[in-house]
Amino acid sequence: MPEMAVQHEPHRSISANGRAVVARIPASIEVSPKQAIQSSDLPSLFPAGTRVYITDIAPVDCGDLVDAACRVRELGYEPVPHFAARRIADRETLANRLAALSAEAGVSDALVIGGGPRKPEGIYHATLDLLETGLFDRYGIKDIAVAGHPESSPDFSDAEALELLKFKQAFGERTGADMRIVTQFGFDAQLFIRWAEGLKACEIDIPVHLGVAGPAKLPTLIRYAAACGVGNSLEFLTKQAGKLTSLVSGFVPDTVVAPVERHWRDDPDCPIRQIHVFAFGGLKSASAWLRERGSW
Repeated sequence: MPEMAVQHEPHRSISANGRAVVARIPASIEVSPKQAIQSSDLPSLFPAGTRVYITDIAPVDCGDLVDAACRVRELGYEPVPHFAARRIADRETLANRLAALSAEAGVSDALVIGGGPRKPEGIYHATLDLLETGLFDRYGIKDIAVAGHPESSPDFSDAEALELLKFKQAFGERTGADMRIVTQFGFDAQLFIRWAEGLKACEIDIPVHLGVAGPAKLPTLIRYAAACGVGNSLEFLTKQAGKLTSLVSGFVPDTVVAPVERHWRDDPDCPIRQIHVFAFGGLKSASAWLRERGSW
């Protein structure tokens, strides 16, 4: 599926009554396999064609992942399953998963990450280990997202992270895959912007989709931030709690998204193309917020 329509279009549009309206940054969202299979809220909850990422944050049975992707496809969305390298046992396991997702759910888009436990459960250690198998190309996966870490990663230094992104960019150039970076969520918009712009200075020209937490109560966000290892953002969130949250509504995502969106709107060459929403406060509240603000 191509990037959403406003991505590199002019950053203003004309409404039906002829008045200029401010463009809104587009968004994707993610769900768990269980949500994808069982949630009665999913039909018509997102706009048709929305990229819906299907997580792999715990061991997932291949059949469940395929069922999840099939339902996402049947509902008119674009399924983007996660492939966590350190959770995949061997080449046969990877090939079987790709074959089933491609044949049964028409998957052509995936998020490929190191993911999972620090100690690999099989033969793969990192994203590039999976990409270099050649299996994604064999099974028609031409749109590939990889992870970005604006607040650093416990697995490698910032310098190493940049080198790895260069290798992934070279992989896309060599294979014809359309690469993009999807980042971990955070709460410091200016840090996000500086990190994304810093990629250009390092000659990394891969579109960036910034991770953003959807509406949620502050204790919920603190719990997820601690679990996901975004310590700097957790500290920033705590310090800025009065500005970023209210007693009534909890976390207000636009306090993060608005500065990013202004940067995206004002700079056509900005690496940031859209946001990726982590629906910690629920799919319905995240969807309602995105529709109300005009991203959907």
